[in-house]
This record gives sequence, C-alpha cells and structure tokens, in this order.
Amino acid sequence: MSVLTRNNVQVAGNGAATMVFAHGFGCDQTMWRFITPAFGERFRTIAFDLVGSGRSDLSAYDKTKYGTLHGYADDLLEILDECATGPVVFVGHSVSTMIGLLATIKAPERFVAQVMVGPSPCYINDGDYIGGFKREDIEELLETLDANYLGWSSSLAPVIMGAPDRPELREELKNSFCRNDPDIAKHFARVTFLSDHRADLPQSQVPALILQCSDDLIAPRAVGDYLHRHLPKSTLHIIENVGHCPHMSAPTESSRAIDAFLANTLR
Repeated sequence: MSVLTRNNVQVAGNGAATMVFAHGFGCDQTMWRFITPAFGERFRTIAFDLVGSGRSDLSAYDKTKYGTLHGYADDLLEILDECATGPVVFVGHSVSTMIGLLATIKAPERFVAQVMVGPSPCYINDGDYIGGFKREDIEELLETLDANYLGWSSSLAPVIMGAPDRPELREELKNSFCRNDPDIAKHFARVTFLSDHRADLPQSQVPALILQCSDDLIAPRAVGDYLHRHLPKSTLHIIENVGHCPHMSAPTESSRAIDAFLANTLR
C-alpha cells in the first residue's frame, strides 16, 4: 500500500520549503481549508488524514501500531520522505501536536519549526499539573463513548468546536465525528485522552509556536503555560476565542500568529 493512498495525502502550493498539516481527533484534512491558502504561494503544502480518519485507508488501521502516538509519528515521517521538499514546518491540531512533537524528536533534522494548535501533552490532572480533567472524568467520557458513540459525538463536538456564533462549524465537526468508524474512533480516543507526553517535551529542540484559545475546555490556559515552560524554544500566543479549533473559528488570527512566528523563526 502506498503512503499516499494510506493517508489520502494531498500536495499543493509552491515553494522550496514544505508546510505539512495534521488534523485532530474526529477530524480530517478538510478542516485546514481556511488556513492552507494563506501559505500556498510560499510553501509546498501537504495535508493528509491520520489512518482511521477521513478518507484514509481504514484497512491500514492496526491497533498495535496505533496503540500509541508513535505509530502516527512514523507515518508522518514516511509522508515527508515521500512528498516533502526542503525544510519542513509542521502544523498540528490537538492530538496531532504531540504526533508532530514525537516526529521532531525522532528526526529533528527534518524540521525547522512546529506549530501547535490547541496542544496538550496530558489531559488528566496530576498533582500540580492541570490538564483540565480528573481521571474519573476521562474514564466516564470514554465509557459514554463506548456505550453510545453517535450520541457522544453529537453532544461533545459542539463543545469542542465552541464558536457559539458559528453553528455551521459546530454542525460540521459533529458530522465529522459521526462519519468515523466507531470502533476505530473508540480506540483512538483512548490513545488520545490517556496519553501522557510531558516527559517528551524537553527532548524536542525544534522551535515551536503554542497557539491556544483564551477559552478552551479541552486544553485550558494552564496547559499552554505548562508547555511554554517545558518546551525548549517555544513561543506562546493566545487567541481571544472560544473553543478548541481556532484554525476554523478564527482562521485570520491563527494565520497572522503563524506568519509572525515564522518570520522570526525562518529569517
């Protein structure tokens, strides 16, 4: 199976450097459509679907390989080997921010920058660390998902999107959640919400932009502050926005923040 087919890889844009976009849980690459045009004239752009999501080849989903985020990081590096030219800027949303982080640790020479949209290295509160959820909250969330995936998707997607004045975006995310294969989504949810990559943060030496919303239930402000303290060469930028998807609900502000970061990083 080719990498391009496995991950439904789409390549566009012009430029000597490459910008690659990786979506979050329950999403697919189409949700970058408000951002990618802003960079297409300066970068070769790559968008893809994580295996098990969107139009990826579902037959490639292996619960052992994708039992940790390392399996997805390996896929990302394979995509870069196949499609990237020149230095690479990685742009990830939510769980994909940690996938990108792991890839920068495995192959730091491939990356010049990483952009983390709504990142979280760990969703569960632990001592002084505030991830946003108690462990029993996450367990209850996953139990609800197991019992009624469609109902869980319909109720949680609007909360994740936020954007109270953009009902069409809330509906889009709900529909995206509902399109996913329930068995794969349930497994991926456990991998996502039970992961803990705090110990990996100091190992990444690739300059990073932490792009966070001011009001985000999934990745609260304390998480962004923690990342900024523990991730070397990081810049924290807060967007005044409600929700977990600023690349959709606040694309202009997101693009400007990325532009400013890259102007300082790539000069």
